[in-house]
Amino acid sequence: MSMIDDVVADLAGSVKKAQDALRRDLSKLRTGRANVGMLDGVRVDYYGTPTPLNQLSSISTPEPRLILVKVWDKGAVKAVDTAIRSAGLGLNPVTEGELVRLPIPPLTEERRKDLVKVARKSAEEAKVAIRGARREANEMLDQLVADGEAPEDDVDRAGKKVQQMIDDGVKGVDDIVTAKEKDILEV
Repeated sequence: MSMIDDVVADLAGSVKKAQDALRRDLSKLRTGRANVGMLDGVRVDYYGTPTPLNQLSSISTPEPRLILVKVWDKGAVKAVDTAIRSAGLGLNPVTEGELVRLPIPPLTEERRKDLVKVARKSAEEAKVAIRGARREANEMLDQLVADGEAPEDDVDRAGKKVQQMIDDGVKGVDDIVTAKEKDILEV
């Protein structure tokens, strides 16, 4: 029975990883409010090395429509400004000494709808990953029966448990993307 438990535990881990990856992807999507997660993918050319922005500065949101980046090295302020502009986030940095202010402009209705489409695409990718994990788990369970390592009745019960986990995982993905869509469409 322990081989079956291992397969089920692996599946649970794969479902959780897919949901966590979706959350990370969605955190980078811009909503109408300031969110430091928007800058997670920004890399600054710091003395020839692409460096994550959060390793060169402290990032905060003092207001709902403003991100404040306090760069620790004054010599890197220009590089930070350039990296944010070229990141494709639609933000225009305002530099004041070692501070970089990022006012978050309100989203247009068209841009909101585009962001919802991007969120749904990310959700579909997460569902595909979850279904792939189900296929792998079912193949492993079938292999256990073929090798004679587990009785067919136990594997059938495990197969039902696998399907229930997949259904719950897909529902979780739907819940995550629905919450993000609501956040995006909120004016």
